[in-house]
Amino acid sequence: MVGVGVCGSVSSIKALWETRIKRRKEEEEEEQKRRQPRGGATSRLGVGVWEDRAALARLKEKLQTEDGRLVLRIEQEQWKSLPGCLVQLSQVQEWQIHRTGLQKIPHFISSFQNLLVIDLSRNAVSEIPKQIGKLSRLRELLLSYNRIQCVPAELSDCQNLERLELAMNRDLSELPDQLRNLTRLQHLDLSMNDFSCLPDCLVALPALEWLDMGGNCLQYLPEDIHRMEKLHTLWLQRNELERLPDNISRMPSLDTLVLSSNRLKDIPPLMEDMSNLRFVNFRDNPLTLDVTLPVRKTAAEDDEDDREMFGREFMVTYIQEARKRAYAVLNMHCVNQASDESSD
Repeated sequence: MVGVGVCGSVSSIKALWETRIKRRKEEEEEEQKRRQPRGGATSRLGVGVWEDRAALARLKEKLQTEDGRLVLRIEQEQWKSLPGCLVQLSQVQEWQIHRTGLQKIPHFISSFQNLLVIDLSRNAVSEIPKQIGKLSRLRELLLSYNRIQCVPAELSDCQNLERLELAMNRDLSELPDQLRNLTRLQHLDLSMNDFSCLPDCLVALPALEWLDMGGNCLQYLPEDIHRMEKLHTLWLQRNELERLPDNISRMPSLDTLVLSSNRLKDIPPLMEDMSNLRFVNFRDNPLTLDVTLPVRKTAAEDDEDDREMFGREFMVTYIQEARKRAYAVLNMHCVNQASDESSD
């Protein structure tokens, strides 16, 4: 009986021990389930980490050193968005990303304090984030051939910006007045957009030297255009200008003026005194007078004549001819008036 008792006691202890082990395993499994995110997020997180590593490896392959600068260059590849892991390459000084289908500039752009050049031309970017104003060292922002409809006022905080290109964004029609604070901006391309007038802030830019407003819907130029004292090149082709303000003759640095394919009927007489103006193009305008230049003696000179047909020489000849005809009309009016008075 004693042996049976001992055997029963051992069996009971064994059963109790197995029960405790089983319960402990169940508790551990439940604890693991509680710690694990729902919906298999852990596995997705693992995949995300792997994808970031792969993307970062691809981006590192695109790094080049040019003229002592670290450049991220991506051409004709599919990158509709830039991954967050890109912030690990914050030492990059230039972005050269073209024809990738990029749709937006990431908000973490502000992390790239070393950026000097952002060139995202020929993509599908529709918005410039406000965070771009944090890039105090940025010198060039090139966003031509995109889908940008507005420019944030925060861009005016990029005090070192020297070059801004926004050509061929089609629906872009205005600029924030705060851009007048870009005191170092020298080169501005707004061609092939939807501007109906020259934004006021442009006239106030103190360092602007080169401006392209061709291919817009400009109907007039501001009367105070002469305030653009350093502007030497002005492209206004393919607009709807019907007249030029007299003050255009007071632009002291202007040497290139392109006015082809507008609706101009006359040339302001004061433009004859623009001694710094080396090239001006009035081709394809419905000018009132039909003026031609004297025929050159040689074929080479004839070619030169053809090139300059609507250049400065043509402009001066046109103004002089207009002045002669105005005098002739005035003299005829005086003669007729005297004749009428004598007959009376």
